[in-house]
Amino acid sequence: MISVRSNPSPPALPQEDAWITSYQKLLPHWHSLSLSHQYSTLPISISRVNQFDAARLDIEMSAMLKEQLVKVFSLMKPGMLFQYEPELDAFLEFLIWRFSIWVDKPTPGNALMNLRYRDERAMEIRRKVRTGLEGPGLTVAQKMWYCIATVGGQYIWARLQSFSAFRRWGDSEQRPLARRAWGLMQRIEGLYKAASFGNLLIFLYTGRYRNLIERALRARLVYESPNMNRAVSFEYMNRQLVWNEFSEMLLLLLPLLNSSTVKSFLHPFSKDKSSSSTEDDSTCPICRASPTLPYLALPCQHRYCYYCLRTRCAAAPSFRCSRCSEPVVAMQRHGSVVEHRTQSQ
Repeated sequence: MISVRSNPSPPALPQEDAWITSYQKLLPHWHSLSLSHQYSTLPISISRVNQFDAARLDIEMSAMLKEQLVKVFSLMKPGMLFQYEPELDAFLEFLIWRFSIWVDKPTPGNALMNLRYRDERAMEIRRKVRTGLEGPGLTVAQKMWYCIATVGGQYIWARLQSFSAFRRWGDSEQRPLARRAWGLMQRIEGLYKAASFGNLLIFLYTGRYRNLIERALRARLVYESPNMNRAVSFEYMNRQLVWNEFSEMLLLLLPLLNSSTVKSFLHPFSKDKSSSSTEDDSTCPICRASPTLPYLALPCQHRYCYYCLRTRCAAAPSFRCSRCSEPVVAMQRHGSVVEHRTQSQ
């Protein structure tokens, strides 16, 4: 039996205004999508190490300028420049601020680390970014407040601390007003250190605002050029680390070494063995001078200064003669009776 399959009905044609209706439905979504892309803030990450390095480089630059300025006044009255050390530090900080931040340029440390300050408040209003590094620099008000906080604030606090220490406000016999002022200063310093520690933890988590001044002014460090990489000479860093460790090892071992013991140990390996016999016995082998109060080391009978022989015997119980490397068991004044070391100690 043959079944006859009916032809399907042709699809219904859309209405003439269907495309207009679809366009009106999709238009709000298109606007919202374009606006979200246009005004989205790109997340950027500024290296925390670069920011810390920039602050350290600024400190080193200020120290270098201070060292050169101190050399200028080296021929003047000693101690005169020490009285005006806070003024000198404030003057150098003001110079760095005047020729960097005030003229919209990065500080020496920020320039080396490819960083600059950006007004983060303007970015919240603007919000239209391409790379995340755009944005205006600091305003005039932000620059002035930065100078007041970094230069003026540090100078006033340093002077106040030196004045309170000179007047001894913290002593119990001072007036109650002075003691209360000293206690207030200690509380302010404690609160500032606690706030700085909290800001440091936030900075390590978010990567924004190294210190409280930057956070209060909303001055954020961003890269000045997005294509500049951080150049580090690892060869120099390795060499510096090796020398630092070597110097620390020497500083640890040198106090433990006794020069007379080392000299007596190396004496048998000396090439010029006849030098000890040709030396003048009238001079002290330690200070190389003629003894004013001569003493003899027993039993070898070599002549020493009393101070030289006494200090060496007190420092090293097993002191050996510097001429013949024989152990010194007693000391005798030249032309008198024997003075044993145990009795002299």
